[in-house]
Amino acid sequence: MRRAERLHALSEALRRSGHRGRTAAQLAQELEVSVRTIKRDLAALEASGLPLWSRPGPGGGYGMLNSGTLPPVTLTDAQALSLLAAVAAAPDAPYSDLAAAAVGKIMDVLDPGTRARVDQLATRVWVNRAPGSLRSTRSACEQAMVEQRVLRIEYVDAHGVASTRDVEPILFANTHGTWYLVGWCRLREAVRWFTIHRIQRASVTREECTGHTVDEIGTPPATATSVRPMGR
Repeated sequence: MRRAERLHALSEALRRSGHRGRTAAQLAQELEVSVRTIKRDLAALEASGLPLWSRPGPGGGYGMLNSGTLPPVTLTDAQALSLLAAVAAAPDAPYSDLAAAAVGKIMDVLDPGTRARVDQLATRVWVNRAPGSLRSTRSACEQAMVEQRVLRIEYVDAHGVASTRDVEPILFANTHGTWYLVGWCRLREAVRWFTIHRIQRASVTREECTGHTVDEIGTPPATATSVRPMGR
């Protein structure tokens, strides 16, 4: 787990703990790191502005002030269920882990009646998740896209030919249920579409991208659209 992901998971654990809080040892066990690492991460979260509290001594621990949580959210049963279904059905989508965490936040602040009904309705929606790409691979692709840094990948094409590529990520695209990383391939000196589940390994380099844009991909088909919310 990368440090950024661990910090996010730590803030979520503190938020879920409510007024009770969690001890450093409990947090360390949950995130599978040392107590020393947890305390260093807690200091980093506090320095970033997250409203944390701490109680020393027996029965003490760490938690998050109410100002660091979401206010109550009003959703219909169907709206809440649609969020759960959408996230569960797309585990290979970019940033799906963060989406699941965000939906978890929303579910936590629903009124108890709605949450109970949604929990019951959720048993009526099944998802058969096919094996997907490695979480570490997707994390590297996501990070490179956000930070616009060159991504080094070990890739196996549809014919089984392996190669190592340095790619400048431009966009993620989903076509017929398959996710692609579309970017400028420095080996081929052209835009290429890389099937994400064919990327065997990926690492983010320190080198910044040179500025390739979505316009270089070409005109999207009439059925294609971005995930930008409608009306914005």
